[in-house]
Amino acid sequence: MAATRESVNDAFTVGSYRLASLLAQVTPGPMAYGIAKLVGHLAAASLQSRRAIIEGHIRRVRPDYSEVQIRKATQGAFDSYSRYYVESFRLPSLSAEVVDATFTLDGFDAITDSLKKEGNGAILALPHLGGWEWAGRWLCDQGVKTTVVVEALQPPELFEWFVSLRTKLGMNVVPLGPNVAGEVLKALRNNEVVCLLCDRDLQGGGVAVEFFGESTTLPAGPVTLSLRTNAPVFPVAVYFTEAYNGHHAVIHPAMHFERSGKLREDVRVGTQALAKELEALIWAAPEQWHLFQPNWPSDPGFVAKNNNA
Repeated sequence: MAATRESVNDAFTVGSYRLASLLAQVTPGPMAYGIAKLVGHLAAASLQSRRAIIEGHIRRVRPDYSEVQIRKATQGAFDSYSRYYVESFRLPSLSAEVVDATFTLDGFDAITDSLKKEGNGAILALPHLGGWEWAGRWLCDQGVKTTVVVEALQPPELFEWFVSLRTKLGMNVVPLGPNVAGEVLKALRNNEVVCLLCDRDLQGGGVAVEFFGESTTLPAGPVTLSLRTNAPVFPVAVYFTEAYNGHHAVIHPAMHFERSGKLREDVRVGTQALAKELEALIWAAPEQWHLFQPNWPSDPGFVAKNNNA
């Protein structure tokens, strides 16, 4: 009976996402965004524990904020996350012209120049912030071969549905797991772009860094891959703007890493440098940072995934 109930729950979850996607695509854009904001407010009101986590993160990122600014930014995180989902659902129904017309970038030439001149691929290191799915669609529309590494969701049917959604947008989707390194190395050796969300140590096994004033762990993947392939790492964030469908990507200059000693120490030093770049990107818009989990040892409910912190 338990297995049957679980199967029913899984089917309901997948069906709910499919229905939400369909509704988002047939609903006029302004109305869809209005619904997203309503959902964000309802979520913030009902998920008090998550709200407390977000508020703590914003206090850490922006200690200069007043209490009013903190409350506003906390609500903004829920609104932003709702918008992210609505946009992800709507993207398959939007034309390349619409996506391009509402997307601006700073620093993209550095990526294309690197692909042409160095030929080692490019690693885009992103925080869970703003509308990164929009940027992935835009890259694919430009003919840039793009591989994205994503967390495997439960139930598996839901993950497969999300993979299908992103594949339709042109992305090569690789789930976190034992095969991820081989797939990503292959993409970089083919001079492709690899996108890694790297502001949270999802699997454990990361390296200890100072991140917004406290030690925690971040994934070692971006720097390790760069050391193995000579691919540059570009810290990137994709921000929502106030304009309808508006997005703006900020690409920081390329980071190149070289072996200078023990591999683990080189990875630690490189990841610490990357953490500083991520801090600057997140600091610019903490209300768009979708980190709803404890991330530092001092956070209530934090559970270390490894012994490296």
